[in-house]
Amino acid sequence: MVGITFTLYIGIAIWSRASSTKEFYVAGEGVSPIANGMATAADWMSAASFFPAIVMGIFSKRMNKEVVISGMVVGISLMLFYMIKFKLGFFGGGTSEDWWFGVSPEDFGTLAMCANILVAILISYRTTDPPKAVQLMIDEIRKP
Repeated sequence: MVGITFTLYIGIAIWSRASSTKEFYVAGEGVSPIANGMATAADWMSAASFFPAIVMGIFSKRMNKEVVISGMVVGISLMLFYMIKFKLGFFGGGTSEDWWFGVSPEDFGTLAMCANILVAILISYRTTDPPKAVQLMIDEIRKP
């Protein structure tokens, strides 16, 4: 079954491959800067909030709802603050010289994700372990 699925995906990729770089652009190359910015923000907001919760939920038995929520709140709040400060000019605005660690707002999601992970790890040692049933489920997920 897996082989059939891979064959199907490879067939679709070959059938729909781009013949020029112009085909990589959507909407006739008419994507507005606002739409582009919103898409970028959505990608990094997702990385800053959901990705660590999913990955750490699979690989750590100490993750519980308090840990996940605290990490997500820190990651998404930090990302929102940074985007609003440097993209919209609130909170004093700033120029590229003011970027934290020289990181642009479009690339800050990675740092916000790291903050999410750090907070989640720290909080996980201050909260109770998840129920035994959840820990057993995590063991089952890890099996190939």
